[in-house]
Amino acid sequence: MAVPTRTLNDGVSIPAIGFGTNSLRGDAGLGAIRSALECGYRLIDCAVNSRNEVEVGRSVREFLRATETPRDEIFVQTKIPGHLHDSKKALDAYQISLELLGLERIDVLLLHSPNFMAGKYRDAWRTLVDLRQSGAVRSIGVSNFTAQSISEIILSTGITPAVHQMELHPWHAQERLRAENARLGIVTQSWSPRGSGDPQNDTAPVVSAATAHGVTPDQVILRWHLQLGNIPLPMSMTPSERCEHLSVFGFELSEAEMAAISSLSGPGANTFGSG
Repeated sequence: MAVPTRTLNDGVSIPAIGFGTNSLRGDAGLGAIRSALECGYRLIDCAVNSRNEVEVGRSVREFLRATETPRDEIFVQTKIPGHLHDSKKALDAYQISLELLGLERIDVLLLHSPNFMAGKYRDAWRTLVDLRQSGAVRSIGVSNFTAQSISEIILSTGITPAVHQMELHPWHAQERLRAENARLGIVTQSWSPRGSGDPQNDTAPVVSAATAHGVTPDQVILRWHLQLGNIPLPMSMTPSERCEHLSVFGFELSEAEMAAISSLSGPGANTFGSG
């Protein structure tokens, strides 16, 4: 199944939907990631904090060997945690992640949740800029940053992140931060795109749209992300769901359906990351 792409501000085109791997480890993780690749996912997201770079790298390598898929078609994305946000530690973290993944490069490298106490995320960002300029990574970005911290790293380097990954779903729509990302030309990625905690996809606007289009509530939510311009990163342990989550390009939500789903984000839901 071919997945459309989005062009980032650095000229790199990445898949419009990706596969999240936060809790996928061990043999079960290997099987889930390999299954996602077989369904058609070409953007695989992981992180140092997820402790699963070995599983992600092995799954990708085995898939490439078995299918002869060109390496350039797969985007492996990982994230450097806040306690490693200074120049040297960020470089060391990149090198360790590269070794754990067992790949010749990391495609997308993000700074994960800035360490405001240490205040060195600007130094770590300079390291990512150097890595991109040297060709060691294809694209760079951030995760869980605020508008202020994004402004600071741009001012310190003149380089704008290509990607900003953050918690985003109909119940936490992050409208202000999404708008700031768009103003700066940053593509928004959504972790927990179907909602965090207990599933909430049985709400009336979601169910109504699913019935109208003959799709599942999960597909409606992922389509909502796509029409907002987000790149959602769903994760599922269920094989049928993984493929189902990719089948979201054959229908379109109406303006009224989009508005009704967006209205699920209640008062205070857009405060995270708005500073």
